Amino acid sequence: MHIEKSPEDYYNKIFDLLEAHHNWFRSCIPLIASENVPSAAVREALMSDFGNRYAEGWPGERVYAGCVYIDQVELLCIELAKKLFKAEFVDVRPTSGVCANLSIYTAFTQPNDRMLALSIPNGGHISMGKKDFNGTAGAVHGLRVEYFAFNKDEMNIDVDQTKKIVEKMAKDEHDPPKLAMFGGSLFLFPHPVKELADFFHSYDMFVCYDSAHVSGLIAGGKFQDPLREGADALTLSTHKTIFGPQGGAIVSFEKYSERIKKAVFPGNTSNHHLHSVAGKAIAFAEMLKFGKEYAEQVVRNAKALAQALYEKGFKVIGERKGFTESHQIALNIVDYGDGGTLERELEKANIIVNRQLLPGDIQAGRHYTHPGGLRLGTQEVTRLGMKESDMREIAEFIKRVIIDKEPTEKVKRDVIEFRKSYQKIHYAFDKMLDAYEYVKIRG
Repeated sequence: MHIEKSPEDYYNKIFDLLEAHHNWFRSCIPLIASENVPSAAVREALMSDFGNRYAEGWPGERVYAGCVYIDQVELLCIELAKKLFKAEFVDVRPTSGVCANLSIYTAFTQPNDRMLALSIPNGGHISMGKKDFNGTAGAVHGLRVEYFAFNKDEMNIDVDQTKKIVEKMAKDEHDPPKLAMFGGSLFLFPHPVKELADFFHSYDMFVCYDSAHVSGLIAGGKFQDPLREGADALTLSTHKTIFGPQGGAIVSFEKYSERIKKAVFPGNTSNHHLHSVAGKAIAFAEMLKFGKEYAEQVVRNAKALAQALYEKGFKVIGERKGFTESHQIALNIVDYGDGGTLERELEKANIIVNRQLLPGDIQAGRHYTHPGGLRLGTQEVTRLGMKESDMREIAEFIKRVIIDKEPTEKVKRDVIEFRKSYQKIHYAFDKMLDAYEYVKIRG
């Protein structure tokens, strides 16, 4: 017999699930490369009344009243980001990295223009995708997406072959790309911005660098410095290797400021989630104080985890180049199954990773739901205070699940015990709350 649920039943169930999630993550090893855990200070900003207000437009030029303090916080957020990235201009209003990319498309291209980016199996993000794949660039802005030439052995853009692609478009079709978009979702090594920027500029191409994954490493001086290497703009996510809430930003030069500002508003945002802007400001302050030390440890941990996995028999992508220079590690796991299946097996053991398309997967008949790879990231476990020796323990847990085929419940018990020592946020001004402590403010 079906019993109708009351609104109170739904209400209580929602909070039960929220608290259950927090309790679960306190005992997990979080290795999703696109996530991080914010400090108590960022969480406080997110709970503020800013989240209930509107502030369309630029500070001092708002469509709404009531922005006296909101404007001041946003200006501080911009000031902090300028210092962090040594930039002339910053727009912190994009509500995500995808919205930041779409704002760049709006500002510097027209529908039916060509753009260059990485294909998704070679590391590109869906925001750079073709219309055929419902990617943002093609489906939303109508761009014709062409691909950088890619060297699978180097896991990077092939400079010489990419130049030939552009030269051929210009000579044979009189239609070179208007935009080159570096960066991506699988991002192990710095991209050849320095080697290609002048060449792209000679064809009047705007050069953007999607730093969503590596923005915290760039800010910490541990990856590359795209603005000094020839990029015209960076798009950011503020919640991957930066400590902030989920959101985006654009970093550029003053000469591009008006075009970017108009593309963000009214082009791609209305109200821009003001509590998130406050959270971004707190995160940028944390990064200015702790970012260099944090970025260094993230990369050390990534290299240590990659090396440990390699020594335990895994095929770690990028072996000949030291596996990684970022927070990310990519595993080819076709000898043991597929990425989708093994992602779920690891999750049962409280090890949280994500499946990953690898170069060559599509040609081999593999699909995103069951690809040949797994992607791991060390940024969140680093924020929990873990070091190189802990990466070796994590590698052993992963081996026990994937190679040894141990029962996941047995591995899970050991993972839970391991996590008991890592409950605090590091690289933050305030460490009062545990990292995943559930804060109840209901009466």
